Order: sequence, then C-alpha cells, then structure tokens
Amino acid sequence: MAAGEPTTKSERSREGGGAGGVAVEVRRSRRRRRTVSAYRDGERVVVLIPDRFSRAEESEWVERMLARLAARHARARRSDRDLAARADRLAGRYLAEYELAPASVRWVSNQQCRWGSCTPEDGTIRISERVRGMPEWVLDYVVLHELVHLIVPTHGSVFWALVGRYPKAERARGYLEGVAAAVTPG
Repeated sequence: MAAGEPTTKSERSREGGGAGGVAVEVRRSRRRRRTVSAYRDGERVVVLIPDRFSRAEESEWVERMLARLAARHARARRSDRDLAARADRLAGRYLAEYELAPASVRWVSNQQCRWGSCTPEDGTIRISERVRGMPEWVLDYVVLHELVHLIVPTHGSVFWALVGRYPKAERARGYLEGVAAAVTPG
C-alpha cells in the first residue's frame, strides 16, 4: 500500500487451520480499485481490499486470501522426502521407459544462480530452496528437467524432447525466466 493512502481498518478473529483462530486485520482503501492482497504481519494476517467492497465481498476475499496464504505456507514446508516422492511420480509418468531411480533428491540452500542441478555419475539431484514456494507446476518442471539429466547430461535436442513431454514445460520456463529477470539488475 502506498504511503499516505487513505484507509479504514477493522480487526477480527477468523477460524484458522489447527488450534485456534487467525487474527485478521482488514484494511480498506479508497484508492484501491480492484486488487486484493494479503500478507503475514507477525501473528496476524493483513488483508488489503478496496473500500467499495460490501461486507459479503470482504468476507469472501478474506477467506480466499487466508486459503492462498495457507497454500503458500504448505508449499514452503515441503520436505526432502516429499521432493523425492514427487521425483518418483514424475519419472514414472513422463520417463517410465528409463526406470529412473535417483540416489537422492533434496533441497539445497547454496544455489543462487540455478534452479536445480544433477550429477549423473552418482544420481544425485539438488533443487534450489528458491523453488520451494513456487507453484506446483513450476516445481514439477524443475524436478523433471533434472531427472532428464540422469538420462541425457547435456542440453541437446534429445534432452529437450524428453523435457517437452511435460505439458507445462514452456509455461514453466517462461515463469522462471520472469522470476530471474525480476531479480537481475539492469
């Protein structure tokens, strides 16, 4: 929200998942026309909505934004075990004829320039922590990309043909290129 933006606030408690509720602060803005956003601020969730929203629309959007934040939080908690199971499912679905069995598939925090990496010699796959909170279809693309490196170590035509079996490959590549462009100065 822009500095000095006129707002009105209301606070309430919403039922959240697990034990207890989630404290929600709704901020209405006369300048905000269509967009709705939400973020965590300590133990509460702040939801930003247009001032013209009815109480019913407010309630609907608060619930929707709480669900989005919960989904984002769940994605951020993905474990190495979850990642390895995902790799097995993807290999079975898109690369079944190769009977892939990676030695390990795990999250790593030391990859700032890559989304993932693979060492075909020992069958290890590492996925950057930066991918952890991204949409499922982007994570699937990155994992599949690294699985294909167990078959084809280089980025030649055979490699891209195998990666292309994933229906959202081009869309995911575009998403990752957009993320990379947004964080690259210049």
